[in-house]
Order: sequence, then C-alpha cells, then structure tokens
Amino acid sequence: MFLGHYAVALAAKKVAPKTSLGTLFLSVQFLDLLWPIFLLLGIEHVRIDPGNTAFTPLDFYDYPITHSLATVIGWSLVFGLIYFFKRRYVRGAWMLGLGVFSHWLLDVVAHRPDLPIFPGGETYAGLGLWNSVAATIVVESALFIAGLILYLRATAARDRIGRYAFWAFIAFSVLIYVGNVFSRQQPPSTVTALAIGGLTQWLIIPWTYWIDRHRLSK
Repeated sequence: MFLGHYAVALAAKKVAPKTSLGTLFLSVQFLDLLWPIFLLLGIEHVRIDPGNTAFTPLDFYDYPITHSLATVIGWSLVFGLIYFFKRRYVRGAWMLGLGVFSHWLLDVVAHRPDLPIFPGGETYAGLGLWNSVAATIVVESALFIAGLILYLRATAARDRIGRYAFWAFIAFSVLIYVGNVFSRQQPPSTVTALAIGGLTQWLIIPWTYWIDRHRLSK
C-alpha cells in the first residue's frame, strides 16, 4: 500500500496531537524506508516479475528483516520506546509503535501470501488485495480520505505555509499514486533502480515535519 499507510499517519495526529506529523509519517513508512537500503546492501531481495499480481510487478520473495511479523513487532517496540525515552509522551509512543505495526497489517491486506511470520520460517501471510486493481484503488482511496478528514478535524493551519504546504503534499501524494497505477505495467529496469527510487520516500519526512511546524492542533 501507499496512500493507505499515509492515511494512518494522518489519522494518528488526532490521537497523539503532541507528536509531529513528520514522526508519525516516519513510523508508518519505517519498514519501506529501510527496505531499499537493505536491497542495495544485498541483505534482502526482490524480483521484477510482471504479472506477479495485477497491481504490482514485484515478487517480494526475501524480506524477513523488514517485513516479517516477528521483526516488525521488534521494530515497533524499539521505535515506540525510543520516542518515549526522548519525549516522555506515552500516547505518542503508543501511536508510533502502532504506526510501525500498522504497516505490516495493511501489507497483509494488500500482498499475496509473501509476508513471512518470522525469519527463516515457511509460513506466510497475505490476503491478496493487489490481485484486483479496482479493489486496491477503492480501499486505499477510502482509507486516505478517512485519514485526511480526521487530520483536518484535528489540526488547523497556523499560516499560509501550513495551508499550502499541506495541500501541496496531499496533491503530490495523489499524483504519485495515480502515476504508480498507470505505470504498473512498466516495471523498473533493475532492482538497483527500484531501490534508488525507493530511497526518494525519505523526502516526505522533512516535508511533513515542515508542515507540522505550521499547523496547530485543535
């Protein structure tokens, strides 16, 4: 998923208003921010396999460190605890830990059964939403709209930057998603190109921190 993960970060701001939107986005995307680094280092692997599912041309056959249930629980605990010891904000720590874990839950909905339960195991999870392009778009769009509504109810723009930078980010996210939908039949040429492209996701983190500094919690 893509917009589905963003929806969780936006909605979480209503529950943990003292936590920066940037940190919330870092939590929900944490696994996918690590994944391209692990690809480039040769620690995890993926195949470019057009037709693997209707929505994505990728075969996620080896990513036990970033995407197995056991390690994701570990990442979630570490992320939440680090934030708690730094900020002493219990609600924020819980939401960030759950944000990391929500990534795996949404991936279970989207992926075919390729998400390992634990590294080295033979049991995999995945409900296969990606087997239907239409269903994927409907589910992700609904989640994103719901998250956006909750975020707008929880915050207000402090100034013009808070208004325009936020809506520019929303428009950018939707355009990227639409581009991904229409380019799914044109997979990246190499895994290296895929990983480098994946690293660009890091750019959303400073953008969302910037937005948060210019918005107020209601």
